[in-house]
This record gives sequence, C-alpha cells and structure tokens, in this order.
Amino acid sequence: MSLDPRLRLRHLSVFLSIARTGSVAQAATGLGVTQPAVSKSLRELEDILGAPLFDRTGRRVVLNPAGAAFQRLAGSSVAALEQAQDAVQQAGRTTRLSVGALPTAATRLLPDAALRFRELRPDCTLRVSTGPNWLLLSQLREGALDLVVGRMADPQRMDGLTFRQLYTEAIRAVVRSDHPLVAVRDATDLGPFPLLLPPSGAVIHQTVKSWLVSIGAGDHSGAFESVSAAFGLRACLRSDTIWFISEGVVADALEDGRLRALHLDAPMIAGPVGISLRDGTMPSPDLDALLDALTGSA
Repeated sequence: MSLDPRLRLRHLSVFLSIARTGSVAQAATGLGVTQPAVSKSLRELEDILGAPLFDRTGRRVVLNPAGAAFQRLAGSSVAALEQAQDAVQQAGRTTRLSVGALPTAATRLLPDAALRFRELRPDCTLRVSTGPNWLLLSQLREGALDLVVGRMADPQRMDGLTFRQLYTEAIRAVVRSDHPLVAVRDATDLGPFPLLLPPSGAVIHQTVKSWLVSIGAGDHSGAFESVSAAFGLRACLRSDTIWFISEGVVADALEDGRLRALHLDAPMIAGPVGISLRDGTMPSPDLDALLDALTGSA
C-alpha cells in the first residue's frame, strides 16, 4: 500500500506533540501555533487514517490502542528522517546520542557512564534529558530519545520497549543526620514528621504507597511530593522531613553523612534499574559504546 499523498510532516509533528503532552493546548504552545491549527491538523490526520487516535476526557486526550501503535511507528519514522538529515548536515562532524535519565540514574550511574563513553567516543555528543517516567518513555517510543536509564516502569508502560537490567536498588526512607528517628531501632512509626513522597507517575510511587498501607500509615498524606534530588536534600537538611526515594538518588549524601537511612523492620522491596530501548533497536557504534559504558559503571 502506498503512502497517502495527503499526509504531511506537520500532521506527524502535531500528533507526536499531542501524544507527548496529552493536551492540544500544550502541543500548540510547544509548536508555536494556535490551538485551532493543532486541532485541524489532528482532524485531518484522523480522516486520512480513517480512525481516531485519542480518547477525549475533558481537556485531556489519551492515546487509544491505534494511537499508541501509530506513535511508535510514526515517531520512529520522524526520528529516522532527523537522523538522515543529521547524517548529511554533520558529515565529518560530531555525532549525537539522546539519553533520558530518571532520578535514580542521574546522580551517579549516568554521569560515570558518560565519562567512560567520552573516552570511547570523543566525537559523539551525549545529550541528557531528565523528566517524569511517562514523558521519557513516550519520547523513547517516538525516537526523540535513543534510550532511557533508570528504574523499570510498570509493565503497562513498557509497550513497544525492552528493558536490560543492570542491578537492583532499594528505596530508602532518609533523614538528616541528627533527626530524632536516627537512633530508633525500628523507625517504622513515622510519628508526626512531614513526609516527602514520590508523586503519582514516578516509578516508585506505587511501591511507597503500598508500603505505607502495609504498616498502617496509608492515610499519612505527604507534606511534599517530588523526586528532585536538589529539593529533597535541602528539605531534609533544613527540617524533620522523612524522604522516600531510590537509594541511587541519595548515594553521595548517605556516604558523606549528610543524610541517614532509617532502620525499618518492614523494608521496601528493591526494584530493577537498567536501560530501556525501543523494540528492534539496531545499535550504532555510538550506542553500543554507551551500552558498554553503562554496563561497566553499574
């Protein structure tokens, strides 16, 4: 079957932007065009394909199964076009890899691997993006990222992706070094202290939520929600906040004594940390070198 001659690159750009943001308004802002223009392009694309691509819920739009399948293939096609353009425009110059880093990998694993990679491939620029799990995986599916490093997402978020485990990592409840609970043999009783919890959408959100329920603290609402290393560290150092976070995010602060991990008689389950790739990815020499560097740094 030949490509429909009505299909234009703008249709794909609009679709992919809506798929990433879940919002026509945000897509319009990101593309620098009006909302009616974005809505018109989406209607044209759905007419061309003969099927709706999103389920509408108020002002939000969510990919339906047809949209999810189209995102994977259309995103890969746009990424291939961008790579072809780069290959011509950057002939004889540096290459580039785009990597998504989840918080647990952004503090140690990826920086260490990036330095190893620099020695192996000095002519390749490594562009590192951070963000919530759902956004990075969406960008990976459509080819905007070459790989994502961090905790494995829930199985339903891994459609069209593969995962290579590097190691397992615990979730810790951490506090400042002189926090009242540091000396407690079993600090599972969280008392009146404010909690800093992973927000909905974070990979560790459900694990922490389930743990709180298991110790009878399911109604203990968080004072703060974030997985930001900078925010969490300062909040802990300047208050009695208890921060639930992947160990890798706070490894340096635990080693140098700024933070301490609480002793919990009911520890949280460790989870896999590794590399997410698109199904069927054929590694380039640059990507192979980065995979080796990540494996060597784990």
